[in-house]
Amino acid sequence: MRVFVTGASGWIGSAAVDELLADGHQVVGLARSDSSAASLEHRGAVVRRGDLDDLDGLRAAAADSDAVLHLANKHDWSDMAASNRAERRAVETMLGELAGSDRPFLLASGLAGLAQGRRSTEDDRSPHSGPDAPRGGTEALALEHADQGVRTVSLRFSPTVHGTGDQGFVALLAAVARERGVSAWIGDGSARWPAVHRSDAARLVADALGAATPGLVLHAAAEEGVPTRAIAEALGEALGLPSTSVAPADAGEHFGWIGGFFGLDMPAGSEATRRLLGWSPTGPTLLDDIAGGAYTTA
Repeated sequence: MRVFVTGASGWIGSAAVDELLADGHQVVGLARSDSSAASLEHRGAVVRRGDLDDLDGLRAAAADSDAVLHLANKHDWSDMAASNRAERRAVETMLGELAGSDRPFLLASGLAGLAQGRRSTEDDRSPHSGPDAPRGGTEALALEHADQGVRTVSLRFSPTVHGTGDQGFVALLAAVARERGVSAWIGDGSARWPAVHRSDAARLVADALGAATPGLVLHAAAEEGVPTRAIAEALGEALGLPSTSVAPADAGEHFGWIGGFFGLDMPAGSEATRRLLGWSPTGPTLLDDIAGGAYTTA
């Protein structure tokens, strides 16, 4: 297949591109910068310059592809409302071009916020809808197109897709620990985060392309739920810092914006995903990655 990939040079995207190329697909990667373009060319992908605001470019790229893999997001933390609206416009544009074609459209979504205090499954529907919702409510938007001639697939990634080089949530927690001189969890630390190694997430993406059916939901969760206390203690050990509890009322002051996120209990299962794809994660666990030094470099 000729696969158009947004976010092709990102943390998950670059690993997914390698898997797609290894499977014999032609990859067309969206690149905003010269460095991203050079990285994609080095991998063997075709480069298409542009970004998520270039709607004409997205429309043309989707029209010229056998499948679309949408992994990009602007993640403008200073103006999330604008970021969410941009995400929705980009997805609307690509879905509009693919409508009636029976071509796959795979998009990144997340397990965070899907369910709290209980184990979520692939049968759970996203609570986020509408242009002002997180990521512009694009999972719900895409799944609504399942009966419009698009093989839409939601790829729900764990809040931590970990590995050496990760700059996501666990890296932010490590940065807070360095700044504060202590690695902390919130309350009793029983909140659980699902986790997946980057290599396993990339393999799932490539396998999902071949299994794409309208309205499919997949969970990239190798570990159902790692207690946040265990994450904090592992970071403290790796960084040579003490670890302790922070009261929920003090989480915002201690952690900043990520404090409201670190305290969420959001375990997630992936049994249906494993059965369908034959997906069997083989990468290191989150705690193994932390102990191995993946987050010790500032």
